[in-house]
Amino acid sequence: MHLAKELQGAGFVIVGAGFFGLTCAERIAKVLDQKVVVLEKRRHIGGNAWSEFDEGTGIEVHKYGSHLFHTSNRRVFEYISQFSQFNSYRHKVISKVGNTYYPMPINLLTLSSFFGLDFSPDSAREFLATKIVGEDSLDSFESRALRSIGPELYEAFIQGYTEKQWQTDPKLLPSEIFSRLPIRFDFNSDYFDDSFQGLPLNGYPQLFKNMSNSSKVQIITNIDYFDIKHLIRSDALTIYSGPIDRYFNYSEGHLGWRTLDFDIQTIGVKDFQGSAVINYPGKDVSFTRIHEFKHLHPERKEEMQNPSTIISKEYSRVAKLTDEPYYPINTSSDREKIITYRKMAAATKDIIFGGRLGSYQYLDMHMAIASALNCFESEITDWWKQHKV
Repeated sequence: MHLAKELQGAGFVIVGAGFFGLTCAERIAKVLDQKVVVLEKRRHIGGNAWSEFDEGTGIEVHKYGSHLFHTSNRRVFEYISQFSQFNSYRHKVISKVGNTYYPMPINLLTLSSFFGLDFSPDSAREFLATKIVGEDSLDSFESRALRSIGPELYEAFIQGYTEKQWQTDPKLLPSEIFSRLPIRFDFNSDYFDDSFQGLPLNGYPQLFKNMSNSSKVQIITNIDYFDIKHLIRSDALTIYSGPIDRYFNYSEGHLGWRTLDFDIQTIGVKDFQGSAVINYPGKDVSFTRIHEFKHLHPERKEEMQNPSTIISKEYSRVAKLTDEPYYPINTSSDREKIITYRKMAAATKDIIFGGRLGSYQYLDMHMAIASALNCFESEITDWWKQHKV
């Protein structure tokens, strides 16, 4: 393959082959009938949602932690369903506190078991109201948690997990992080409330292959955009979903990210923990949770009956420049920097910034797809109408 020739022949170049980049590429190829080159730094496409089937067990291993598709956006679900059927998996999380297992998010069973009381929905609300503490004037992760569930539940289920996840004092984290976790006063143990939930029946690799299955889409992996940027034709549109601060050579400073490390192990037992994910909020354990991948596909009877299983212990830490960034830390300093970077991005000609890294936002898969669809229908299409390269 002659890289310079490929780039010179494409009016659209996409940096990053995650859900955002692949959705944009698919739309450009299908709707605009234009050639698009996708540049991916890793050896594979799909971003952090990438998975691989283990040769020994046949189990689909999520290399970057369990990725569970869920959305209430019918448009997004109908779009992604063109490329894969989905199973009916409903995510349930268990949290191990001491030697006891509780449903997570906190629900009526969690409350009743933890406090040893027989709650009705109303009595649980009344009881919890007596536990909450804190001042309304304070607005941080910790203050929001204490005003929502009180110190006992916070210390048991939230504080240690948060400190391990972010390695930042919860007093310094933004309150909206806590608001992602619902508090339920019924026995609903589903982690998500979305209308559409599941995982691709044939795995994420097949879904990504189907998304990019067009003669108009050329994907190049193991390549750094900044090494070949000069080869892109001057009249092309670049859709950049890499780190926004990297694009501007960190001129305003580095944006803070959390990264994850995974200790993936094959265990010689049929079922290690009986659940896809178990959280470990205690500070006496260094990891945050354990994934057991075979539970994500109960319809795969051969995997479920395999005498071995695969687990992954997840560890969180501050990301270095060479690490894969997962979660924006979003401190006040980060927020000041990203405002400036976004102004710089808006003033940059013939380039669109998007995706999790390009926007410095935490985006679930469905959010990345929705963002890409909106980006295509507005920014990309508008650019195309004006330029017609």
